[in-house]
Amino acid sequence: MERIGHVGKIMRYPVKSFSGEAVQSTRVMDYGIYGDRSHVITEKIRHRYLTITHFQGMVKYKAAFTGGECPDDHYPPVKIIGPDNRSYDWEDEEWREELSKQSKKPLSFKKYDPLHVPIGAIEEENLLIVTDASLKKISELTGRDAINEQRFRPNLQLELLNQMPFIEEEWFSKRLQIGKEVEIEIKRHCERCMIITVDPETGERDANVHKQVITQRNNHFGVYASIVKTGTISAGDEVWLE
Repeated sequence: MERIGHVGKIMRYPVKSFSGEAVQSTRVMDYGIYGDRSHVITEKIRHRYLTITHFQGMVKYKAAFTGGECPDDHYPPVKIIGPDNRSYDWEDEEWREELSKQSKKPLSFKKYDPLHVPIGAIEEENLLIVTDASLKKISELTGRDAINEQRFRPNLQLELLNQMPFIEEEWFSKRLQIGKEVEIEIKRHCERCMIITVDPETGERDANVHKQVITQRNNHFGVYASIVKTGTISAGDEVWLE
């Protein structure tokens, strides 16, 4: 086993396509980070998830769990912060009606069982991983001093000892041990869509970000991973490559 770095950030998105929260410590479930994309919004007419792709204003909404992680039969309450910085509960009708009005779509609201969030809600694999070295390189390619990692909606940002950009693409079919309990397998590239053009702080679009990822990285940024062993992880945990 080779020590390759440590966990820099852990990100969770309690509501799919809303801005998420950084957490210091969390459980890794069979489906991924505890509560990740556990609450979803769907279009009643098209029967699909409402995402930033369909309504980029979603990124101006923020979601976070309040209190500690609960037993497996329920989630802690979810707090929603709207574009006007007002705070709501997940069940409040006011923000739901406003989002439906803004998106011009009739909407439904659902939360999944704490023991199982399905693929689709949880993206294409259990975890999405980016590295600090690759983020720095993408910032350089797009002419920025820094780029907000939430633009790419990762679950884990790894801080590497070897600062070679995109070295994570050499880990396919290999396993990482995170901390003392969790083990994951790196599966494949993450192919990017227009969501990365949307600034997670302002909601404004910058097509150059996606353009550079397409032309310089064959439209790939970040890697997907599946869960091999569940457990608890924390920011700062050492990461080992098999």
